[in-house]
Amino acid sequence: MTMTGSTAPRAPRAGKAKTEKEILFDRELEDLPPDLRWREWMLRIEAVIFASAEPVTRETLSRIVGRDCSIDLLIDDLKEDLHGRPYEIVAVAGGWQHRTRPRYTDAIRASSTPTRGGGALLSEFEAMVLMAVGYFQPVTRGELSKIFGKEVSRDTIGALRNIGFIGSGPRSPTPGAPYTYVTTKQFLSAFGMETLRDLPDIEALEDAGLLSRKEMVDETLPAPADDGEG
Repeated sequence: MTMTGSTAPRAPRAGKAKTEKEILFDRELEDLPPDLRWREWMLRIEAVIFASAEPVTRETLSRIVGRDCSIDLLIDDLKEDLHGRPYEIVAVAGGWQHRTRPRYTDAIRASSTPTRGGGALLSEFEAMVLMAVGYFQPVTRGELSKIFGKEVSRDTIGALRNIGFIGSGPRSPTPGAPYTYVTTKQFLSAFGMETLRDLPDIEALEDAGLLSRKEMVDETLPAPADDGEG
């Protein structure tokens, strides 16, 4: 007997396939009691932040916890959990990252163990140039040379770019339209800052003689030729 109106089996719709994929990772954990569910979300967040080489964003963390879960409250509870430990979770560069507490800096230095922070890779002059870029960005190589009263070489700029602490900014409106340089998110992360507003007060640095805004516009210091190349 022939069945009328019968059709061949249909392929699953894209929407259904996506739902099945999501089920493979249970975000909601509805089978757990509320207290155990919250604890599991906390541990997931800590695991992801610990494993990541970069600050983990809110968007990333929202993929591993319930849709109505508060990321901020989970982070707060994690920070409380880590009280008394030599490391903590801090907000840096638009996300969160595990960091050793400052009181253990000397012990880490004494151990001579390699660390994830890139700041230790810089020479003293490279660190000073990086600091100037942080405060005066977007800034050209010629303007940096004015600040320090001597040429800031392409090698110095290249070293800071290779580490990932600075990148290219907009072309300067000055004659020749030279490149400008700006700091990156990796710079913020390496130095434990959430935004550039966390930079130390520039007036305090000027009082200490470390930076001078006046020298930046002082025409008595000739700027090296800047042909627009990095």
